[in-house]
Amino acid sequence: MTYFKTLFLALCLCAFTNSYADQNNLLLDKELAVFQPYLGTWQANFKVAEKNTKPVQDISKWERALNGKAIRTMHSINEGEYGGESTIFYDSKKKSLVFYYFTTAGFYTKGIIKVLSPTQFVAYEDVTGNKEGITKVKSTNDLKDDKFIVSTTYLKKGEWTKSETRTYIKSTKAVKFK
Repeated sequence: MTYFKTLFLALCLCAFTNSYADQNNLLLDKELAVFQPYLGTWQANFKVAEKNTKPVQDISKWERALNGKAIRTMHSINEGEYGGESTIFYDSKKKSLVFYYFTTAGFYTKGIIKVLSPTQFVAYEDVTGNKEGITKVKSTNDLKDDKFIVSTTYLKKGEWTKSETRTYIKSTKAVKFK
């Protein structure tokens, strides 16, 4: 009987410890806390203007990284035709949220994020190595009604493009790279 009591106590302690660890593993540093609702996987189906063009689907995953000191995002379009990864973190020297974004197309960006409200932020990016002539990106992000709405404009060949808007919903799909 003592063996069963010891086993039961050990199981209870393990369950409590794992539950406590799981809850604490989800914490982000205070500078990143605004992104807590974005954690998880999202999906957007882009509007395609041209007929006979295959649909475009973006799967994006946001996750806690580096013990809550950073956020890692990954996304893939059409199961890996294009994709990228970014790391968002707080730069204490700049007193700003900064990020780096690396792509399967061989270019990268670095930028800053300005938080506008608990549900809105704007990202400003400087682009290096884009073959289409894009040198800057500005995206406004808004989380409302369990949807993540992104409006993006690009500085391409010296002119800002018309804003493109995508709406992301929660998803169970996986980010895929080829």
